[in-house]
Amino acid sequence: MKGVRGLLLVVLGCIVIAGCASREEKQMADQPMMAKEQTLYQRLGGKEAVTAVVDDFVTRVAADNRINSFFATTDMPRFKRLLVEQICQASGGPCTYTGRDMKTTHKGMGITDADFNALIEDLIATLDKFKVPAQEKNELLAVLGPMRRDIVGQ
Repeated sequence: MKGVRGLLLVVLGCIVIAGCASREEKQMADQPMMAKEQTLYQRLGGKEAVTAVVDDFVTRVAADNRINSFFATTDMPRFKRLLVEQICQASGGPCTYTGRDMKTTHKGMGITDADFNALIEDLIATLDKFKVPAQEKNELLAVLGPMRRDIVGQ
């Protein structure tokens, strides 16, 4: 394994310093760097993938008797649109969230930690259904997690 790693370093050094590789070899050498530079939004699959996740998640929440009463009078098409915008923006996508801030939206609802945890369980189940890799799942949860303080106990 050490020999292979050393050979790879020599080849990459040759590509970077001397330009001795073909165009295809240079493109292959650049791919890992480009993958690291992708936003979470891109790694999640873009707007189409985020929309599919939101659709499944909202359906799951609507069926969850622990929390679905919070959404009884919600305009679901609008909610889905805003949730797509919010996840898109939060994950580095090109969208702009046009909804209200979380404190204003959840004021007076009396949402508890248990309610919030149920919502997160539903989100994780949806992400698992779509086989979202652990790194992306954890990054998304880390981006959305701080909203808890503006949602719970308002």
